[in-house]
Amino acid sequence: MSILASDPANDTPAHEPGAASPQGTLAWTDRFSTRHIGPDSADVAEMVRACGYASLDALVEEAAPAAIRLNRPLELPPARSEMGAMAELRALAARNQVWRSFLGMGYHDCITPAVIQRNIFENPGWYTQYTPYQAEIAQGRLEALLNFQTLVADLTGLDIANASLLDEATAAAEAMTLCQGLKGAESRNVFFVSDRCHPQTIDVVKTRGRAVGIEVRVGDHRAAPAPEVFAVLLQYPATDGLVEDYREFIEKIHARGALAVVAADLLSLALLRSPGEFGADVAVGSAQRFGVPLGYGGPHAAFLATRDAFKRHMPGRLVGVSKDAAGRPALRLTLQTREQHIRREKATSNICTAQVLLAIMASMYAVYHGPEGLRRIAGRVHRLAAILAAGLRRLGHSLAFHGGGAAPAFFDTVRVRVAGDRAAEAIEAAARRRINLRRFDDGTVGVALDETVSTEDLQALLSVFNLERPLPFTIEGLAGEVRAEAPAGFARQTPFLRHPVFNRHHSETEMLRYIRKLESRDLSLTTSMIPLGSCTMKLNAAAEMLPVSWPEFARLHPFAPIEQAQGYQALFRQLEDWLATITGFAAVSLQPNAGSQGEYAGLLVIRAWQEARGQGRRRVCLIPASAHGTNPASAVMAGFEVAPVLCDDQGNISL
Repeated sequence: MSILASDPANDTPAHEPGAASPQGTLAWTDRFSTRHIGPDSADVAEMVRACGYASLDALVEEAAPAAIRLNRPLELPPARSEMGAMAELRALAARNQVWRSFLGMGYHDCITPAVIQRNIFENPGWYTQYTPYQAEIAQGRLEALLNFQTLVADLTGLDIANASLLDEATAAAEAMTLCQGLKGAESRNVFFVSDRCHPQTIDVVKTRGRAVGIEVRVGDHRAAPAPEVFAVLLQYPATDGLVEDYREFIEKIHARGALAVVAADLLSLALLRSPGEFGADVAVGSAQRFGVPLGYGGPHAAFLATRDAFKRHMPGRLVGVSKDAAGRPALRLTLQTREQHIRREKATSNICTAQVLLAIMASMYAVYHGPEGLRRIAGRVHRLAAILAAGLRRLGHSLAFHGGGAAPAFFDTVRVRVAGDRAAEAIEAAARRRINLRRFDDGTVGVALDETVSTEDLQALLSVFNLERPLPFTIEGLAGEVRAEAPAGFARQTPFLRHPVFNRHHSETEMLRYIRKLESRDLSLTTSMIPLGSCTMKLNAAAEMLPVSWPEFARLHPFAPIEQAQGYQALFRQLEDWLATITGFAAVSLQPNAGSQGEYAGLLVIRAWQEARGQGRRRVCLIPASAHGTNPASAVMAGFEVAPVLCDDQGNISL
């Protein structure tokens, strides 16, 4: 018989914490729940007595109507200790296969500087902070978010940017409703999307447009837009890597009274002409490649920048510089902390906290590297792509960008037509080297490079496209032939990140001190209890945060073949099953990337169900006046008419 009262891998102790141990000090008592939640049975009893009840059961009897209580144990597997859970997560991580993914489509491997990973990503002083609605206890985070806004506004060449959104695809959808609000004549109800946008962006915009009655048309943007088009969405660079001059096209749509939205790659803008310079009205995109791991698709911070004249239509939050009671400079959330708290059923966006931690990481990446560092990183990535393109041509292949002409411009991605129609063989050769390449419908192959790429990676890629035959040249020889620093005719001419904060913290010690200074200006769980509900990460224990940075979870591309993500798939199935058991529903979706997006997805399900049973005319959604502000906003976005329902002083809904 074991001298331990219970197995460390199992979270079921032989006795309650604080009780006498049947095996003395060797009994296993470190349950995850007691370590993480904190209050023990004595604390619970004291709180229950303060509420006027003899026991927790008595409180539940009073608070929860008998008709809705389960009255039986949940059919869930036994709980785990921290050590047991970590061991199981290690086993799941081992089932993921981290290949070299050159798939692109808005997702790129990157390097998280160690000073940022250790002191922000893995630091509870940053990842347990409360949402910064109380400016006086959030000055550090607000400065980091102001840096994010400055970074985005500078690189996009637009006047103003928000303090992050959820992802590039939903940011594009937010831009669509922003433009509709600006152009909202009934005769203009078409949002035109270039077929060169990322496919996931096209899908999300279609879904969001359908819900509110916007017609989304997808096609070749070079065709003159119809008079009913109120805005156009363009990708820069395009999903296959082509860098296109949009100036003339945007002038045409402006002449027709329409607006231009550009989904831009943030790193490319360190080299390329900014969207603001060629006439864009709105720029959106993802800040993922600024030091935030792939994480099989997220979460990542997105951005939206626009002209100053449009700021009151901008979704999300905006950090502004103000003054405190003593007249000193201070930061706060300006315009409105959440537009849905003020406008409620008139809101056009349900965006809430929107990936603050990831936006902070991206902003610190820019602070650490500065403008010259970003230029060097972007320039190296582009140079590697140019060397790859030169090598492919030497091997007899041709570049095949859609509409790219004889001398296409590109940043980090090349689209190649394999000579002799042997693309399938090249894909197979890549798989043997554990390399993922993108396959287009027309048989061409896409290769997207990033800051982690080495000359050895280039050697492997060119060997793949030479079907594993010896290369007739060297990488060094190719590099000597390539002189391009930026795509010809697209070089950026305007400066960016001139503020001192981006030009003084480039050593690790300087960066460390800056991060620590901002951290000390914030309230987090390292300072005190946070007695407010929140959709931040403050309740995640250290044991839950650790696996987030494991390479098997962090470096997996979201469009990698599903057989390479079996650990993730098992994790998803497990969580879906547990949540279905807890909620009593038949199935659960993990797709929404925020609570507000979960509301929205649920309302779309209800709408689709009503339509499927011939009740599509039922478009009124009753929402209590006491409801969270995202609730009516989500209902409006799902195409419902909101009818507020009053509540009494105790919060009971007035029937």
